[in-house]
Order: sequence, then C-alpha cells, then structure tokens
Amino acid sequence: MKKRDFLKLTGLSSIGLLNAGYANANPLVRPASGAPKFNMSGYAAPKIDTVRIGYIGLGNRGGGAIQRIKKLENVKVTALCDIRTEKAEEAKKTFEGSGHNPKVYSGTADAWKQMCEQEDLDLVYICTPWNLHAPMANYAMEHGKHAAVEIPAATTVDDCWKLVETSEKTKKHCMMLENCCYDFFELLTLNMARQGYFGDIIHAEGAYIHDIYDSFFDKSKRYDLWRLKENQRNGNLYPTHGLGPVAQIMDINRGDKMDYLVSMASNDFMLQARAEKLAAEDPDFKQFKGKTFRGNMNTTTIRTAKGKTIMLQHDVTSPRVYSRLHLISGTKGSAQKYPLPEGGLEGRIAHGHEWLKDADFKALEQQYQPEIVKRIGELAKKVGGHGGMDFLMDWRLIDCLRNGLPLDQDVYDAASWSVIAPLSEWSVAHRSNSIDIPDFTSGAWKSNKPVDIALSQGGNTGVKL
Repeated sequence: MKKRDFLKLTGLSSIGLLNAGYANANPLVRPASGAPKFNMSGYAAPKIDTVRIGYIGLGNRGGGAIQRIKKLENVKVTALCDIRTEKAEEAKKTFEGSGHNPKVYSGTADAWKQMCEQEDLDLVYICTPWNLHAPMANYAMEHGKHAAVEIPAATTVDDCWKLVETSEKTKKHCMMLENCCYDFFELLTLNMARQGYFGDIIHAEGAYIHDIYDSFFDKSKRYDLWRLKENQRNGNLYPTHGLGPVAQIMDINRGDKMDYLVSMASNDFMLQARAEKLAAEDPDFKQFKGKTFRGNMNTTTIRTAKGKTIMLQHDVTSPRVYSRLHLISGTKGSAQKYPLPEGGLEGRIAHGHEWLKDADFKALEQQYQPEIVKRIGELAKKVGGHGGMDFLMDWRLIDCLRNGLPLDQDVYDAASWSVIAPLSEWSVAHRSNSIDIPDFTSGAWKSNKPVDIALSQGGNTGVKL
C-alpha cells in the first residue's frame, strides 16, 4: 500500500505525533465540522476609524509592541493582560500621560478570557507562549474581535484547522505577526517579483539560525521555561521567519500551494546534556530529567503544486553566526540576504553567476522600492523593532483595519506557514518520509489574488515621533 493511502486510511492521530483531535485527523481532509463558510483571502472587514487594542502577554515581544503602538495615531489601547500582575501593572504605568488608559487583567490563568469579552475592543494582540496562541486567537474571534497573533499561530494540525474555521465563521481577521515579511530587503524582492524581475520563480530558501541557547534556561526571561518545553518536539519548530516572505513571493495560497514536505534533523548535541545537568541542581529543571529534545539542525524541503521548491532550516542552539536566509531563484535572476554583504547593503541581486555591483544594486533598490517603504520606511527605522520591520508590520495592520483593506497575511497563511512545524515532526520521526501539506483554502488558492503591496486606498495612518 502506498504511504499516502495508508495515511488516509489510518489517520495521523493513530501515530500520535500531530496531537489532532478530530475523528479523522488526516491533514489532507478538511474536518467534517469545518466545511468552508467564507473565503477570508482578500476579505476587507468594515472600516474602524479608531482601532481599540488589547494586549495579552507583556514580556519580551508584548513589551516591545506596546511601546511601538504609542507612535501610531487613530489607535486606543483599552486593555492589558498578563498572568503576572507585576508585568501588567508595569505596562500600564508606561501609558501614563499618553492618552491611553487601559484596563488591567491579571493574576489568573483565565484573565485573558475576561479581556477578550471586553466590549470596547476591536483587536486582540497576542504575545504569549506558543501553546496559547491558537486558543486565545479563537476565543478573541468568537467574541467579535480581530486577532493578531505572534508566531507560530498554532503548534498542531488540529489548531491550524480550528483557526481557519473560526475566522471563516466569524469573518474576523486572524493575522500571524510574521514581521520578517516587512523587512526591507524582503519587501524589495517581493515588489521585484511582482513586476517580473526574476522571471518565473523556481526555488526559494529561508532559515532561522540564531544562537539563543542560553535563553532556554533563563527562568527570568522564559516564563515557566516555556520555550525549553516546546523544544522537546523534534522538527522545524520556527519555520515562518524564513517561509513567510518567500511564500508571498511564490504566491502560496494565491495561485500556488505547498504540496508536500520532507524533513530531516541532526541529533541533539546540546539541550539534553544541559537540561540533565540542571535537573540535578535546580528543582525547576527536574521535569526535564530523562527527556529528549529536538536536533540542533533541521532541514525541511517543500514542493509546491506548480513544481517549485523551498528549503527551510532551523537551528537555535549551535554557536553559529545569525542567518535568516532569504534566497529567491528565478528564470531571469536571483536575490539573497544573509550572509549580509559589506557596505551597508540589504542584500544581493544577480542575473547570472556573479552579484551585481553595489551601484547597480542601489539603482535597483531605488527603482523597485515598495510604496510602504517610500511612505514610512525612514520613520520605521527611527521607531525601531528589529530595524523597523516590527513597526512597519504594526503600521500596516492598523492601516488595513482603519481603511477596510484586506490584510497582507490572512488566516490561511497563518495556518499553512505554522503547520510546517508539526508536519516536520512527523517526517523526522519517520525517517524523513514525505507528508502532504493541507490545503487550508479548500481549493480557493487557484483563484485567490496575490498580496497587494501598492497601498491602494490606504496609507493614511499617522505616526507620532
């Protein structure tokens, strides 16, 4: 029997690796409860003149997000939530004299539910540990709010489908906050691809190679050691930084779709050894005694329905130089970011086997600079957040909500980019066999329109410096 037929017959839940809760957990088949209700791709929700925002999770990412939002006009922060009361109160103090007077929710594990039920709220911005992302986003949408959720949007196939179902049912946006889609070189190559500069896209590569090894064991930085717990799963656990920008360039979910993947992992050479050592010294680490962790390096390859390929890599423990590889290869040219070139250039462009000269690159950069970068690129760099891309992301989200425009990243992107992690886990566990990637659009990818980066009808959200 062919492997795919076997999977269809048995359902992936019998393997027990994808944590799926439906009776038929085959990811190729949409759950019976989730028949398509509405196509969220290209959906423009009603305009919101002043966007009322509530934040859940006020640690690393949430703390930065509330600082950026103060720089935007036509927004009102009405709620703040963190299970740690001191974090929530500290965050509230930062709004003194700003014109915002958010209500604080804290102290209990379900305080976030009370916040989502608050009436004067349009958008719930979620910056919590990964396992809470999907439940919180679903609850927010079910209570009439749009959801903006940090990456990944979900960690299981089941939760990916639930996000899609809820967004379609409620007609509320669910945007995964993939900030790398708003980095300057990624936006440049997206615009170049839209205008045919690279010809037909053949292949793309992305990565998240970042030595954050020590932070996994830092109890002050990782609440309840949540990220070390997540790294007991063995796969590409953080695929969306590399995948998001190239998926937009390749029109994934909007003219093409990811078909299947293959994933391979090295052994774990570092995490288990340190966890075992700490387990003998610190009671908080005893839970990890005898546990296994993901391999240092994961390489996942994807083939699309139209025969294009994607390579993704993940390594966040090895002592390596940072790389968020962004490579585009087409029939007329190519582009690559990381390793970063000298001279302050964002990346490299080539027509053949040699990179263009610096002056030629800069001329192309001027020619193909996207409208969003022309409009607020320099302001974004001043505000900051990973060099400005975080602020560009927030500005664009608010501008779309205020002007009733479709979002650059919809719920199908959130689900399909996030589902790579659990599917890669299955492939790693099964000697790197291939596994099919669900079509969360239920066939609508064939007619969905590509992401529009022209800022048509939008671009009027003000910035306060």
